[in-house]
Amino acid sequence: MAKRIAPRSGTAFELKTGDLLTVIDPEGEQVSDLVAFNAADRAEYISSGRSIDYASRLFLTTGDILYSNRSNPMLTIVEDEVGRHDFTLTPCSRDTFRIIYGDSDSHHGCQGNLEAALAPYGIGPDNIPIAFNVFMHVSVDGETGEIAVLPPKSKPGQKTVFRAEMDLIVAMTACSAGQSNNFRYKPIDYSVEAGA
Repeated sequence: MAKRIAPRSGTAFELKTGDLLTVIDPEGEQVSDLVAFNAADRAEYISSGRSIDYASRLFLTTGDILYSNRSNPMLTIVEDEVGRHDFTLTPCSRDTFRIIYGDSDSHHGCQGNLEAALAPYGIGPDNIPIAFNVFMHVSVDGETGEIAVLPPKSKPGQKTVFRAEMDLIVAMTACSAGQSNNFRYKPIDYSVEAGA
């Protein structure tokens, strides 16, 4: 049975090698920031740079591997009903809302939610890497490199499934940034199926 991450909040949990993590967008057009750490050595974490480098493309999908900063496979995308995610932008934070949105009393964002979720595992703010932003739609101009955050392409009920390639600590959010969800803050659902 799927669990729900409330809008603008986050959670953390453990996966065993071979477990399947299904991330579901129940209402459509919502993003989930996902980070992962080696459960046995939390200095090893998910790496956008390694993953994009080894895939030779920005937009990862079915069959692609999310590698660690030590070039070890952490998660494999085994099913992807949306096909568009982001692995370049950092989790939104108070500074994001201050600098990009001009908010004077800003929300703590996905960064704050990841910090709170990971604190019980002894993982501090400075150790949170760039997230794999599930369902996030970022366009990139091929000439100038200019980026734009657009509404996600995910429709209600669509999902992406990951297989854990090592024992992991995973943290996820229901994203707090308006640009990421068409300014309609919604939940994210997820489920874990034990590996064979």
